[in-house]
Amino acid sequence: MSDDDAVDVEVESPDDAASDAARTNGTADAATDESSDEAAGAEDEAGVEDIADDREALAAAVAEHDEALAREVAALEAELDETRDELLDAEAETEELTSKLARVKADFSNYKQRAKRKQDEIRERASEQLVERITPVRNDLLRALDQEAGSDLRPGVESTLEKFDEVLADEGVEPIEPDPGEDVDPARHQVMLRVESDRPSGTVHEVYEPGYEMGDRVIKEAKVTVSDDE
Repeated sequence: MSDDDAVDVEVESPDDAASDAARTNGTADAATDESSDEAAGAEDEAGVEDIADDREALAAAVAEHDEALAREVAALEAELDETRDELLDAEAETEELTSKLARVKADFSNYKQRAKRKQDEIRERASEQLVERITPVRNDLLRALDQEAGSDLRPGVESTLEKFDEVLADEGVEPIEPDPGEDVDPARHQVMLRVESDRPSGTVHEVYEPGYEMGDRVIKEAKVTVSDDE
């Protein structure tokens, strides 16, 4: 066989074989390490989930891997505790302020009611004082009418009395003038004397002087005589 016809056969040296084996083993080792890392990561993740509700265990677990991160977690926990305390204080303060506000509202409502009652009392008292001053004048006018029945003064007095009664009516004042034969009301009538009369005994015989009432209050009792069959 000639040299040209010879087939080149590449013979692998011992060193090359060793190198290939090393590369094969290295690849296998790398794959094994990667699998190991993935498994370790899965275990760590599962461990974190298991201790999620336990901050101390979580901090200990973090410290095993990264002390700086553990310090940061501890600082965040301290900040969380401080924030929670501040929140509790704020809630207590809010509750106290709400209670104070409710008391202030109640006090203010009571004050308004007292002030209104006081104003009503002052207004009513002022009206009563006015009535006390003017009712004697009306009574005098009534007496003048009785005495001057045929006088030329009567029309003027009657007109004055009419206007006067309008003023009283505007103030809510009504005269107390019981009809003859009406039962005596001790709260509204003042008995002056008892007289013989053909009316039922114990009833009003005659009105001596009218009384006056304002709303539900009697300002002045009517003076009356009462029939007495005895």
